[in-house]
Amino acid sequence: MDVIDEALAGGRVTIDLDALKANYTHLAKLAAPAECGAVVKANGYGCGIEVVVPALWDAGCRTFFVAVSSEGLRVMKTAPDARCFILNGLFTGAENALADAGLIPCLGSVTQIENWAATAKQRGTPLPCAIHMDSGMNRLGLSYDELARTVEQPHLMDHLDVQLFMTHYACADDIGHPQTEAQRERFLQGADLLPGVPRSAANSAADLQATDHTFDLARPGIALYGGEALNDVDNPMRPVVTLEGRVVQTRWVERGGAVGYGASETMTRRTRLAYVSTGYADGYHRAASNFGVPMRFVAPAAVTHYKGHTLKGVGRISMDLAAFDVTDMPDDAIGEGDWIELFGNNVPVDDVARAAGTIGYELLTGLGARYARKIIGG
Repeated sequence: MDVIDEALAGGRVTIDLDALKANYTHLAKLAAPAECGAVVKANGYGCGIEVVVPALWDAGCRTFFVAVSSEGLRVMKTAPDARCFILNGLFTGAENALADAGLIPCLGSVTQIENWAATAKQRGTPLPCAIHMDSGMNRLGLSYDELARTVEQPHLMDHLDVQLFMTHYACADDIGHPQTEAQRERFLQGADLLPGVPRSAANSAADLQATDHTFDLARPGIALYGGEALNDVDNPMRPVVTLEGRVVQTRWVERGGAVGYGASETMTRRTRLAYVSTGYADGYHRAASNFGVPMRFVAPAAVTHYKGHTLKGVGRISMDLAAFDVTDMPDDAIGEGDWIELFGNNVPVDDVARAAGTIGYELLTGLGARYARKIIGG
């Protein structure tokens, strides 16, 4: 990723590594005595793999999870002594590249197991892996019946160093959802087929509930970065990411004037607007606009923050610009070059996500390439 000079940028992303490490420490305490890993897929949830992995390592994390092998290579380059699991499994033809890099695929199909075992046989040594069982999400993983047949085949199992047996919960964010307990029971049935193999099922939501779903290894993701992992519960995590837009212009709009594309919002008073040089091309969603988008029939619009003031948006967020009402602030309180917080310590990322009809995960992982990036703490 190119480094953007802050003086040239219309927006800024600040990553707080002290908050990241504090979040990991909190989650690790909840997971204990189980090990606590860290999910750093999607470029460390938008924060940068090379930024978050050293901080998490310093906080005590030794096991990392990514989605694809290209991310795993970056983890191993950053933390050569780490364990790195590839959640999306193994593509045919990539076996030797993964083995050479020391990456650990989460094998989720019979074909993947056969290919990994064949590669291990050719190399003359068992290769490390996780076995992923689908316990009811109907996404990735072996069925129980496939697992039962596979473990009875020594020509496969003798070549596998199975370091983890795992599944993934579909509804752990919804406390008390019956699917979670049903998946847990199915997972335990599968675990009985692999005695002695460490087990992992807990994502952020399951870890935060500190229940018997933690097993031997928790693998939190969104909670590490300060996002909400549980529905309808106060978020105990510290915000890690602050997104700011830079004011490019302020202007007065007379009463009756319409603002932005579609003339979607008409001013009911003489209004001073601050325009920030950030828009939906940067991952600040148009659906969060104050007027002129369908989401306003469903949820309140996003707000922003500037030096103790909560600012509402005006009109539609466009590709490169968003407008905010600063009428009630002194004229000299805000001007060109100032930074308005779009989300962070004062505006939770998940509040903005709800305004856009999505989730905090999508906002964090969808931040664009035009931002200046600033690292604090660590």
